[in-house]
Amino acid sequence: MKSIYDKLSIEVSRNTTRSYSTSFSLGIYFLHDRLRDPIYSIYGFVRVADEIVDSFEGYDQAFLLEKFKNDTYEAIEQGISTNPVLNSFQQVVRDYNIDLELVETFLESMKMDLEKVDYTDEKYQKYILGSAEVVGLMCLHVFTEGDLEEFQKLKPYAMKLGAAFQKVNFLRDLKDDYQVLGRTYFPGVDVSNFSAAAKKQIEKDIEEDFRIALKGIKMLPASSKGGVYLAYVYYQSLFKKIKKLPAQRVLSGRIRINNGRKFGLMINSLVECKMNLV
Repeated sequence: MKSIYDKLSIEVSRNTTRSYSTSFSLGIYFLHDRLRDPIYSIYGFVRVADEIVDSFEGYDQAFLLEKFKNDTYEAIEQGISTNPVLNSFQQVVRDYNIDLELVETFLESMKMDLEKVDYTDEKYQKYILGSAEVVGLMCLHVFTEGDLEEFQKLKPYAMKLGAAFQKVNFLRDLKDDYQVLGRTYFPGVDVSNFSAAAKKQIEKDIEEDFRIALKGIKMLPASSKGGVYLAYVYYQSLFKKIKKLPAQRVLSGRIRINNGRKFGLMINSLVECKMNLV
């Protein structure tokens, strides 16, 4: 009867994804149905860890993150967890042979968010690797479905896509990260006096990540290409909206894509995939 609990566990991860991210939920919906639940499970795991360090203010976040980390490894080792999100995640790790180093690197980046970090170029790259690039690699394990040769071929592109998404998030959330959480991720940037030149330099870096990532998306299997491309198009649209804004406007509030626009992007993305334009 454990199958009932496993089904519940995936449902919890699915609902977690839908509650926190409409854009990723749309992208996951357009994956092949056999890939959806594993990606929901990865997102649920990542989301809970992120919430511990971002929104559990007033609680012992360091203790909670360490406990979450220990519970994660115990779940993977035992093949079960009483935490539904970890129960669904451990199954994906085991089914797709996800390297535990990817899990460790991600959790280490979450730990960085518990401290006041002066981000040098080296620390910035370390954080991007852990918070975004390795998450892309976890998903790539699912997309390539055990084909290690295909995984290695697509690995650098998946990392660039994860990096692009995260850097766009940094720009989108610049105000809250700085004013609410006291974080400044971009090295050498004075957020209190965020300049057009600094914004332009960050945008140039993101554009290069997107350019390289698109090459990899075009090489993805048909089972995952549509969903990943939709996420790419959404973030590209958000990025273009941010690019049009002056630097100080980015600091005045979170930039969003409304649901009507998201639906339009979805339709266009699907048409492009169907017509083999991607």
